[in-house]
Amino acid sequence: MDATANTSSARNDAHPALIAALAITAIAAATLAGAWFFQLVLDIRPCPLCLEQRYAYYLVVPLGALTALLAGRDAPRGVLLAGLAILWVAALGNAVLGTYHAGVEWQFWQGPTDCTGPIGNLGSAGSLLERLDTVKVIRCDEVQWRFLGLSLAGYNVLISLLMAAIAVWGIVKLRRS
Repeated sequence: MDATANTSSARNDAHPALIAALAITAIAAATLAGAWFFQLVLDIRPCPLCLEQRYAYYLVVPLGALTALLAGRDAPRGVLLAGLAILWVAALGNAVLGTYHAGVEWQFWQGPTDCTGPIGNLGSAGSLLERLDTVKVIRCDEVQWRFLGLSLAGYNVLISLLMAAIAVWGIVKLRRS
């Protein structure tokens, strides 16, 4: 009877980590699916900053799934806290990057030179038209799509902050249990 109580207690301790990790993983996977839908179906091409914002999601999906798996297998509390903390840092860092990108879109500050500002050397005049037909520069400071006043970078900020908040919730609940 005592062994059953200990197993039940360990599972209750991991429950917040499991819920938080699964929620973060689902949100991140849905966000990536949405980004690919915008790109492949709606032909809204990502700029270099958009692509950089996807890196956090590429980390969060497998790490969140691993953290959920470990929580379901009664991993030590320290391991679960570390997993949730890394998810929190990734989501918060991505919110900062999304805020920077949204600020570039709103012209609050200058963005990176590879996707904002004047176009540099275009080469010889003979090949200029050919290259202009084949190369489409996606600028970081021009919004391609808005909904309710927010660009995709703005929605990324909100989604990333939501994931960070869920990670904090999981950490707090796990530490209290």
